Amino acid sequence: MPYRAPVDEYRFLFDQVVGLSQVVDTDRFAEATPDMTAAILAEAARLCEEVLYPLQRNGDLSPAKLENGVVRTSPGYAEGYRAIADGGWVSISAHPDHGGMGLPMTVTTAVNEMMSSACLSLQLNPLMTQGQIEALEHHASDDLKAIYLPKLVSGAWAGTMNLTEPQAGSDVGALRTKAEPNGDGTYAVTGQKIYISWGDNDFTENVCHLVLARLPDGVPGTKGISLFLVPKFIPDENGNPGKRNSLKVVSLEHKMGLHGSPTAVMQYDGATGWLVGKPHDGMRAMFTMMNNARLGVGGQGIGVAEGAYQHALAYALDRKQGRTPVDGGSGSIIDHADVRRMLATMKADIFAARAIALACAQAIDMQTATGNANWAARAAFLTPIAKAFGTDTGIAVAEMGVQVHGGMGFIEETGAAQYSRDVRVTAIYEGTNGIQAMDLAARKLMDGGEAAYALLDEIEAQAEAARASLPALAEPVWQATESLREAVEWMLGQKDLNQRFAGAAPFLRGFARVLGGHFHLKAALAEGGNGPRTRLARFYITRLLPEHAGLLAHATQGATDLYALTPEDFAA
Repeated sequence: MPYRAPVDEYRFLFDQVVGLSQVVDTDRFAEATPDMTAAILAEAARLCEEVLYPLQRNGDLSPAKLENGVVRTSPGYAEGYRAIADGGWVSISAHPDHGGMGLPMTVTTAVNEMMSSACLSLQLNPLMTQGQIEALEHHASDDLKAIYLPKLVSGAWAGTMNLTEPQAGSDVGALRTKAEPNGDGTYAVTGQKIYISWGDNDFTENVCHLVLARLPDGVPGTKGISLFLVPKFIPDENGNPGKRNSLKVVSLEHKMGLHGSPTAVMQYDGATGWLVGKPHDGMRAMFTMMNNARLGVGGQGIGVAEGAYQHALAYALDRKQGRTPVDGGSGSIIDHADVRRMLATMKADIFAARAIALACAQAIDMQTATGNANWAARAAFLTPIAKAFGTDTGIAVAEMGVQVHGGMGFIEETGAAQYSRDVRVTAIYEGTNGIQAMDLAARKLMDGGEAAYALLDEIEAQAEAARASLPALAEPVWQATESLREAVEWMLGQKDLNQRFAGAAPFLRGFARVLGGHFHLKAALAEGGNGPRTRLARFYITRLLPEHAGLLAHATQGATDLYALTPEDFAA
């Protein structure tokens, strides 16, 4: 079954739901006209449909391998990557000063999502490079920018991020990698990093690693961490790959899915590196890359959901099984109510997750273009929701895709299972979804709830305006928003953060459910209250939005009952 990029869906969301026109009205993004955006989406769609999607199974069936210290990538990946790089898709949002397109992150998010639908394993490579480009643009010295950014922007070189160590996963401050001054402005970086996505490849001239390490005078914990750029090949006086650096890929992980993406254990033995940003300020610099990647990973989840949905829909339209329960039906399993329930849930949640991610990207663009603190706060607030809900949606939709296939979904040849296996890690890497939820319930409410309340005010204002034309849809959204407002107030009232953390995950999901209702209502209004988007909005608002009540009840229970269970109770 061929993949078809949902270009019309992105254009509708840009025009009617997330307000790309507001971004284009700024001086910074004035060139991203509707005609240019349409052309970008159309060309990206062609790349994804014709070049990347045919590589999807290759990566799963012929994984990346480590042979004599060299990473050999899956068949066709080198050609696929070259098409990505030559088309400028690595650098869509990179600043034009370094050769980038300078397009809005909103457009980049849509393109990256398409690429994730087509071939997630390969898309992860340019996503990492995009994050590194942004980190260097914000924090690197002019000399480092001059050497590295043109190469990364062109796709000639690739970038990675190195945080995790065997003893330091989510607790990054426990890292042991050290960096010692060489006396010439460079540093000797020594240590081991694990779970390094695309730690090496055989199709770029160089691989540039952003590595967190501790200087000799670095204090314990995250406040003593610095960030270093450590290339596979040290650039010569002309900026070309020169001497091999003292680093290597020790091994590649054997994974549940995402087989085409090599996940490396990296060893640094006094490798030459350059400081990025200020000493002991590495976490702030790395978070620039991580926040970019978190939105990108949310898009990966949505992209896989789209691919899995298209796969399941094609099967449901073709597969005949049992008597059709409706008059004049197609005779295929899409006539069955439970199959239709699954497909409607998949489609409705994809729309909700996609709208949240694009709204986050639009806020990032407005922050970039205006420097306005309110836009910065909105972008920061929506980032953990976009990441967690986007990836949870990817996992749930891929699992439902297997279910729609029935027994054939459990058979690898159909390809349904690959979506489920590939997307599972997205809820784990770039900060687990539990950590995203804790971030939302704690750090993102440090403003006293100002960013949260601003969103809730907008949702309620739209629901109020829709009461006259779509009362049956507007009223539930308004009521759900009031319940969410009470949950935010409860969170703010808990000074013991562990009380918040006990319900952080359902709090995030409840917030996402309400945002989804808001965006579905907005889509129905744009359609005039009569049509396929209105019918989908009705399904979401009447069947999925009500989940918010149970989620928010869970969110506001506190931690007492959790800790009443003893370790012995769990083992009983």
